[in-house]
Amino acid sequence: MTQSENDITVVHVMRHGEVHNPEGVLYGRLPGYHLSDLGRQMADRVAEHLADRDITHVVASPLERAQETAGPIAKAHGLDVASDERLIEAANVFQGKTFGVGDGALRKPANWRHLTNPFRPSWGEPYVDQVVRMMAALGRARDAARGHEAVCVSHQLPIWIVRSFVERRRLWHDPRKRQCTLASLTSFTYRGDRIVAVGYSEPARDLVPAHLRAGAKPVKGASKGFGA
Repeated sequence: MTQSENDITVVHVMRHGEVHNPEGVLYGRLPGYHLSDLGRQMADRVAEHLADRDITHVVASPLERAQETAGPIAKAHGLDVASDERLIEAANVFQGKTFGVGDGALRKPANWRHLTNPFRPSWGEPYVDQVVRMMAALGRARDAARGHEAVCVSHQLPIWIVRSFVERRRLWHDPRKRQCTLASLTSFTYRGDRIVAVGYSEPARDLVPAHLRAGAKPVKGASKGFGA
């Protein structure tokens, strides 16, 4: 493929759909967590939304929920779903624990030592490390779809962190204020190798429970059915 510094390439970074997680476990990188029926509807909705776009490359985190979200998009364009470890969920010491509002891991004093530094953060993968791997994954997708469009399916925190980096915001933040709802698209437009625009859309917004939409206030116990 001939490359040009003026090629326009769009890389859509999608958060996976809703996950079947009735116990409210912070599943992180654990295997075995699949999309719920509603999550599959979300994936289908985004596939319909992107059906007329010039998608030539679809890649996802290796976790099941991301691969399952990417499937309908790839199928609509006659593509296979590639896998990229760099799109994986952020590592977290609370993985496998419940972490709901007002209950779970935060009530145990033994876990408080992991909450001492929100700037790094002390409970998981450094934000800077997430930026490095996500920017590399986006660059790989850009190169694979040069002059066209690509879809990368990832997870809320890595998506928000890489967007914050590109938009020159601080990386530490209030998780409740992330603009990255289930099945949303954060779209990076490249001219050549340089990002020139960032967009955000929610093609499946009407399918997302109200308390999980961007900016919604948390509801006690609501996290028990949904994933990150």
